Amino acid sequence: MSTAAKLLFTGKTHVTSGSDGTAHSSDGSLDIKLAQPHPAAENLFAAAWSACYLGALGLAAAQRKVKLPSEPSVDTTIDLNNANGAFFLRARLDVSVPGVDHTVAQELIEAAHGICPYSKAVHGNIEVTTTLV
Repeated sequence: MSTAAKLLFTGKTHVTSGSDGTAHSSDGSLDIKLAQPHPAAENLFAAAWSACYLGALGLAAAQRKVKLPSEPSVDTTIDLNNANGAFFLRARLDVSVPGVDHTVAQELIEAAHGICPYSKAVHGNIEVTTTLV
């Protein structure tokens, strides 16, 4: 990270394991039970990535001066897989951009991956399929 970078937000959590496991964020916005590490980890990752991705989608639309007539949504699926003793993830993002021309919406959902820090973090590391629905 460059010394000129401006810190926008810091997320901080405390997570405990076991049958009474929990996850709490320092700002109080997250407070959930995690009786099992999986699928909790995949669900949390899907939710965090989806939230970030939707923000990136809105920014992509604004940069292109595209008005979103209604709120977009994304259904994100994170699969935990195992092959030959190695664990890996796969992701599917089903994105809805209602009221926007199909070609324009497709351009927006592709551009969002170039903006979203979560998409950048996993780029080239996991298989990601994005579908306009």
